[in-house]
Amino acid sequence: MAADQRGKAATLALRRRLLSNSCRLFFPEDPIKIVRGQGQYMYDEQGAEYIDCINNVAHVGHCHPLVVQAAHEQNQVLNTNSRYLHDNIVDYAQRLSETLPEKLCVFYFLNSGSEANDLALRLARQYTGHWDVVVLDHAYHGHLSSLIDISPYKFRDLDGQKEWVHVAPLPDTYRGPYREDHPNPAVAYASEVKRVVSSAQEKGRKIAAFFAESLPSVGGQIIPPAGYFPEVAGHIRRAGGVFVADEIQVGFGRVGKHFWAFQLQGEDFVPDIVTMGKSIGNGHPVACVATTQAVARAFEATGVEYFNTFGGSPVSCAVGLAVLDVLEKEQLQAHAACVGSFLMELLGQQKAKHPILGDIRGVGLFIGVDLIKDEATRMPATEEADYVVSRLKENYILLSTDGPGRNVLKFKPPMCFSLDNARHVVAKLDAILTGEPGATASQYAQGQGSDS
Repeated sequence: MAADQRGKAATLALRRRLLSNSCRLFFPEDPIKIVRGQGQYMYDEQGAEYIDCINNVAHVGHCHPLVVQAAHEQNQVLNTNSRYLHDNIVDYAQRLSETLPEKLCVFYFLNSGSEANDLALRLARQYTGHWDVVVLDHAYHGHLSSLIDISPYKFRDLDGQKEWVHVAPLPDTYRGPYREDHPNPAVAYASEVKRVVSSAQEKGRKIAAFFAESLPSVGGQIIPPAGYFPEVAGHIRRAGGVFVADEIQVGFGRVGKHFWAFQLQGEDFVPDIVTMGKSIGNGHPVACVATTQAVARAFEATGVEYFNTFGGSPVSCAVGLAVLDVLEKEQLQAHAACVGSFLMELLGQQKAKHPILGDIRGVGLFIGVDLIKDEATRMPATEEADYVVSRLKENYILLSTDGPGRNVLKFKPPMCFSLDNARHVVAKLDAILTGEPGATASQYAQGQGSDS
């Protein structure tokens, strides 16, 4: 049977027979069979249109014609590895360098964010001669074994924390130890990193790197307080380590104010290594590591070649260049700032109406809505969040949750997400939360509320 003639039930049955249960679906009780995407929309096999609020991989929009065209045209001419001299890879490196601080001027091309973070770990260890890594609680940096080891989000359910991994508190000013009323949360949270480093050193450990997403995503769409990264970098560098900024989820203009999320921390802050993935290729498997000449030279000094079969191929670089072209031509960074600000404003208005909305945080088109059971305790409203996501899906809106309590609604839509989309999504959220007169948060979770 042709795939385009196979019904949803038949596809689901085949998937269950052929794929591991570890490979999970969105909405497992009633999964959606998506057959097409365009812009900020996805379409199922019946032609129903869904607004995609979570796909930060399709950065400039699903199936953007200019990106598709760039891949197709280069595929018709040549697609080979990067051991041959080719214009695309150097043109792409040059374009990326123009978006970054001057110090970050050496590039490695790969296929995925996990590969990028794994290489960043190798670079850090070779440059520093040290082994240990400091990470933030609840962090996730990839699915390779080396990265599971530095991802508390994963290792706590597997083999546990390795002796060379040191975990610092997430700089969360809503739920963490230093909150919105603290006079200087940036310094306070950075001091926690210093304490972790000192504790490791007392045991004879040596720090190679501090890894952090520039805006922690799996941790709950966290916005670190301004000034936190420079303070942390000082502590880490004094310990002989380097600062790795993971931009895989949040780079390429998503934050609106800047092209890179680490730039929210101040003009003078420059990481030693930056990793990129997901949005970089708009769905094509592309990733990149940018670093300094000093770090790159230390890596070269081993005499061991770095080669990635598909990384930096002519097609991958053509796609990457096309994504940058679209971002510029369609002014999507400015668009993210405008629409994101509007969405934050609308959500803020809902917070005044619905006590379940505990915190609205974000920048550009990276926004988290923290659902709570009680304002005093800020207890995560996990079941309620799951219910809201399920009801939004029934209203043809795709959203999901994140955070340690799985209670934070996360907005990371394609960058073409519009003002009208924002109005529509918030109106549906309002209707779901309003429910029947007198409905409580627990009734949402039990499915007793109804749209009004």
